[in-house]
This record gives sequence, C-alpha cells and structure tokens, in this order.
Amino acid sequence: MVNFTIQNVLIAAGDDYATVDVQIVDDKIAAISPNLQVIGTAIDGKNKLLLPGFFNAHTHSSEMWQRGIMSVLPLELWLAELYDFAPLDPEQVYLSALGTAVETLLSGGTSVVDHLVLIPGLELETIAIATRAYKEVGIRAFIAPLIQDESLSAGMPSGESAQTHEPYFRSAAATLEIIEEAVRQFHRPDEGVNILVAPTGIQLCTDALFQGCTELSDRYNLCRHSHLLETRAQEKLAEEKYGCTAVEHLKRIGYLSNKTSLAHCVWLNDADIAILAETQSTVVHNPLSNLRLGSGIAPILKYRQAGVNVTFGCDGASSNDSQDLLEAIKMGSILHNVTDSDYQHWIMPRQAVEMASLGGAKGLNIADKLGSLTVGKQADLVLYDLTNLSLLPRTDPIGLLVLGRPTNVVDSVWVNGKQIVADGKVTTINVDELRQELFNRSQWETKRKSETVAQIEAHYRTVMGL
Repeated sequence: MVNFTIQNVLIAAGDDYATVDVQIVDDKIAAISPNLQVIGTAIDGKNKLLLPGFFNAHTHSSEMWQRGIMSVLPLELWLAELYDFAPLDPEQVYLSALGTAVETLLSGGTSVVDHLVLIPGLELETIAIATRAYKEVGIRAFIAPLIQDESLSAGMPSGESAQTHEPYFRSAAATLEIIEEAVRQFHRPDEGVNILVAPTGIQLCTDALFQGCTELSDRYNLCRHSHLLETRAQEKLAEEKYGCTAVEHLKRIGYLSNKTSLAHCVWLNDADIAILAETQSTVVHNPLSNLRLGSGIAPILKYRQAGVNVTFGCDGASSNDSQDLLEAIKMGSILHNVTDSDYQHWIMPRQAVEMASLGGAKGLNIADKLGSLTVGKQADLVLYDLTNLSLLPRTDPIGLLVLGRPTNVVDSVWVNGKQIVADGKVTTINVDELRQELFNRSQWETKRKSETVAQIEAHYRTVMGL
C-alpha cells in the first residue's frame, strides 16, 4: 500500500471551492483539511481540481471494433447489422477492453460497467480475458456478461402477423450455470473485479432467465444490470408479452431492487417511474446512443424529481462511437433543457458531477465505499489540470469541466489508492502498443446491408407503422 498526500488542491465545498490537503492512507481517504502533515509521498495539487472518480455505468467494450462503421439506424435494425459482422476472437475482446478502460480513465472515469458480449462456446474465456485486461490497466471493473435465451427476431413486436422464432442455441439453465461459474472464478471485489448478473433485457430474455439471475444475485450478493425500454418497439413488445408495462412485470417477478441498474429507460410512464423510486432501482442515462439510434430522450428530469437515482454511461462504442465519459455527462446534463421548460429542474454542473460519481456508486450498491470525497472512502480519485487551455479562463472549474469541451484535462488518476494515470498518461500499460495493435487488427471498410437485415427492416417498418 502506498500512502500519499495531495497538497494545496482545489475541491468543491458546498456551493464554493476550498484549497485543502488530502491524505490517503492504506488506500482510503484519511483526512481532508488545509495544512495537513505530509504522510507518504507529497503530490503537488496547485492549480488542479480533485474530484471522485466517475462511473461509466453502461457500455459494451467489444463494440469498439465496429465504431464509426455502423449505419444510422434504429436499435432493432442496428442490432441486426451488428450481428452480421464476423464473430469476435479472444484477442479482440482483450484489446477492446483495454481501449475502453483507457478512454474511460482519460475522461474522468475510475469504474466501468461492461455489459460484456460473450463469444459463443467461449463464454468463460471471454470473461477471463476482459478481467485480465481490466486488472492490467487497474480500472475498477464491473463485468456484466450479456446474456439472453431468445433469438434476435424475438426482440421485435409481432404486430398483426404471426411470428415464429428459431430457438436460442443455449438454454436459460445452461446460461445461468455459466454465470454462476463466472462468479466463482472471477468475482473478487477486493481486487477491483465484480461480476454482475445481466440479462440483456425483456426483449430477448424469458422470465426464467430473469428469475434465475435474481436468485444468483441474492445468493452471492451480486448487483443486477439490464437494458430497459430503450425503444418504442420494446414498449410495444412488452405490452404484447405481458399485457402490462415492462417495469410492472419486472417488479412482479422480483428483478427490481436497490442493487439493480437499468440502462436507457426512455419509454416509461409516470407509474413506471414511481415503481423505480419505490424499488430504489437506478437509471443509467445513455444520451449519446439514444440520439445516435433515434431511440428518444429519456425523461431524466422526471426521474430526479421522483427520487430515482440517475447516473451516466457511454454505451457501446459503436452505438455512440466514443467512450468519452465527459461528453456523455455534458450531453446528459443539457439535453433536457429542451424537454422541460421549468429551468429550476435543469441539471446543474455540480449535480451532474454527483450523478456521475455518487450516483454511479449508488447504482452498484457501494455508496458507502465510493462516489465522494469523504474520509473513510476508498481512494478512487481524479486530478484535473486547471491550466489546460480548455479549462480556461479561470471561472468555474466544474462548470468548464461539465459544460465545456475539455480535452486532455486529466492529470492523474488513482484507483483504490494506486496511481494509474500520471501527467496525463496511463502508466500501467503501453498505450502506444495498444494503439498500434488496434490499428493493425483492423482495416478501412464499408458496410453493406445484408438480406437478413433487409428482411428484418421490412417487418420493423410494418409493425412500427412506417
């Protein structure tokens, strides 16, 4: 364990700022006050802002290989196109997890929730490879293996036409066995790696899979993660499947809880919002992918007014085409100024910072350990360089960080007290080698619509009345 003291650093203090020293002892915040005695290594915090690390609370690391190439389509058609790409190989999983970790760190994140796409037949190997990558970088990882037990065509409403779907290649029971084994092998919170149960969503999962995940969550004290009502088509599908809203159904089968985080949540009604507040479930706001895929604008201000915990995610790197967490926070903060004319409800920069840090910790049921600059909490910290051109002139540092276009502003990052970014560079891996590998393993290409995508598109246009 390395002890250190950050001296003369700026922190948020109420509605103002204060210049203080911050002592880190045994990987935890030991004291915050001016003029503290130096314990361990002295770090110069002058002209720097210290914040708790943010959470990239929903992404899919392996989508890095398709970023920039995916067509501009609604989610259901976008997914059909994504499935058309060649299956991933283990080396791609490894490189994309490294890349996701690096981009998250350099945009203020110290934790990532990776809704990890699994290679069929190599599910445990996929999880092992992602685990290795995240441990090598040193970011705090919440690996949520993406699971389903229904085929892709089942993810769209039938409308007035009778639909038959190919059975999924793996049963719910077999899938749950894989996840339980993954928990035994890789769930090591004290080492910075957590396994979550993570059915992809109501559109591709049976109740048996959801309920099996709930049982595993209860048995091993695991958090739960899922997509929820990302699109209007999913809203229609839930009505067909359940005769009620998806939120009502998930409450009925016991999936919602204070350990449950739900990505997107665009198409919820007021009664659904009340259920999320009642069950203390968390909403992960992914504004950039929602815009990219035309999914809609989630009613985040309504969630906040109802007392629902909200945090931010980048979503996958090919439905966003970036893993810039600061960009997602900015868009998620100001997007709603056009959906609610009462400006008193708009998200202020300091509120956005709290949503990205403490909100993320609450969503993973670890707010007692992370998410704020509080004595006794673990030292997941980010130091921002206030002399950087994009954080000048000297007005409001958090305002500039959230509302501006900050670039290369992260000076240092610590996760669990270990420094993994120094002078703006990740120190735990060779990023130049990573960049070269990503370049070498890819090529300039274009994507053409396949016959399968065309068939799905025809059905989609019919059921959606287009």
